[in-house]
Amino acid sequence: MFNNELMADVHFVVGPPGATRTVPAHKYVLAVGSSVFYAMFYGDLAEVKSEIHIPDVEPAAFLILLKYMYSDVIDLEADTVLATLYAAKKYIVPALAKACVNFLETSLEAKNACVLLSQSRLFEEPELTQRCWEVIDAQAEMALRSEGFCEIDRQTLEIIVTREALNTKEAVVFEAVLNWAEAECKRQGLPVTPRNKRHVLGRALYLVRIPTMTLEEFANGAAQSDILTLEETHSIFLWYTATNKPRLDFPLTKRKGLAPQRCHRFQSSAYRSNQWRYRGRCDSIQFAVDRRVFIAGLGLYGSSSGKAEYSVKIELKRLGVVLAQNLTKFMSDGSSNTFPVWFEHPVQVEQDTFYTASAVLDGSELSYFGQEGMTEVQCGKVAFQFQCSSDSTNGTGVQGGQIPELIFYA
Repeated sequence: MFNNELMADVHFVVGPPGATRTVPAHKYVLAVGSSVFYAMFYGDLAEVKSEIHIPDVEPAAFLILLKYMYSDVIDLEADTVLATLYAAKKYIVPALAKACVNFLETSLEAKNACVLLSQSRLFEEPELTQRCWEVIDAQAEMALRSEGFCEIDRQTLEIIVTREALNTKEAVVFEAVLNWAEAECKRQGLPVTPRNKRHVLGRALYLVRIPTMTLEEFANGAAQSDILTLEETHSIFLWYTATNKPRLDFPLTKRKGLAPQRCHRFQSSAYRSNQWRYRGRCDSIQFAVDRRVFIAGLGLYGSSSGKAEYSVKIELKRLGVVLAQNLTKFMSDGSSNTFPVWFEHPVQVEQDTFYTASAVLDGSELSYFGQEGMTEVQCGKVAFQFQCSSDSTNGTGVQGGQIPELIFYA
């Protein structure tokens, strides 16, 4: 009976003018599945018209809503899920709304997190809002540089720019705010000029913590952006250099960002005269987590024979696909401490899926190595599970070897 004229006793004209679609339906079926439709058809102020216009719902989303109400089948797609969530909220169909939120959570990543944050606030979905913040905080640079950031409303912009936990440089925040201002000028049909950018930003400009940039970042970026007045630029330069600092209208306190957590998988470490050697071979371990986290880097052992420098290539893979890698160097001090090596950006890791962390070191032949490895480690709210990797050609496994730590945000 879904989308069928047979015995239909109501028709909906769905969509904005010029893009409408007429959808046949049956009042009783809709009234059973939605209190809003029940009131519409059988309440004290029931509609008597056989044709009802719904200009604020997309036709595709309305059909998904009706299909669920007729058959309990939920058929969601990325292009229509937000519109479907709106329809489910409007007609109070909680099971469909929950399915939409779950769909959005599973597709959540840095490039769409800001847009979904805006929508989650609009739809009053606190769980989705929290998931969005987890992504935005941990992958702030990627989120702020995404195209989606330029599509958010100004209130969401102000909330993001105020965020204490943003894990990025203030120069990145400033650049993102300028990009948003340019997009907003175009949306409002205004010429893209510094004056108009200031106008559309309003108080949001004064939420950027410009004085927490380095002097070099300010001089090469914000000072040459033309969006600050000459007086503001002069005052900020004085704030950096003068003993008697002027009063500024910008926040002066650096953001706290996120504190990285470390999952240590060995109970002890050791060194021997014939271990641990590096000759271009790969040390690798597989791991899984029970909730979404963001892997920021690896903790590695260094030389057991004094201070030494290592060249290292670290890599994170899933099902053989490289998600992130970095070629860098680190100094070890001869102790059994671990030394952090970072990826360029934190990598989103989903729950209940095995990932492979690898390191190829070149440097001092002998280093510390881990012993008494654990297959499961609880780090705060996150449970890590480890297993051996077939990529490991230098001896690292669950019980011992390199890669003693995974550095992450949760």
